[in-house]
Amino acid sequence: MKMPKVIRTYCPYCRRHTLHEIEKVKRRRASELKAGQRRFRRATSGYGGFPRPRYENREKPTKRLNIRFRCKECGRAHTRPTWRAKRFELVEVR
Repeated sequence: MKMPKVIRTYCPYCRRHTLHEIEKVKRRRASELKAGQRRFRRATSGYGGFPRPRYENREKPTKRLNIRFRCKECGRAHTRPTWRAKRFELVEVR
């Protein structure tokens, strides 16, 4: 999927349509202190092994996009509900 680097869209902070720069966000490392991760560590620790079947050589065909829209006027960033795509590319529009 190709998307322009700059689009005109609604800014919830300015409360009007302004130019926004689009940036793809990389996922950061998951926190070890989150409740789900603590539960997972408790289940896998000790004798007994993995609590659920492992996925072997299988990956989803599409990944969810993490896109951040940064307003050029106020500089604040916001995100929107994401969608799935195999490829994502930011292109320069003339």
